[in-house]
Amino acid sequence: MAKKKDDVQFSELTKEELQVKVAEAREKLFHLKFQNTTAPLKNPREIRTTRRSIARALTFLRQKGVSA
Repeated sequence: MAKKKDDVQFSELTKEELQVKVAEAREKLFHLKFQNTTAPLKNPREIRTTRRSIARALTFLRQKGVSA
């Protein structure tokens, strides 16, 4: 599987920066879900991409935790 741009960005971040990214993405996901229940989103795929971005960041965070 080819590396994605996000993978390169996440690998360059520190643990603290990754934790901030995860928190921001979770907040964004919460707002997207809330907006989607009140009215349909213009781009519903954004929920999926945000969820996957959280998973990628958590994966890199765990990798850094194991290696440290």
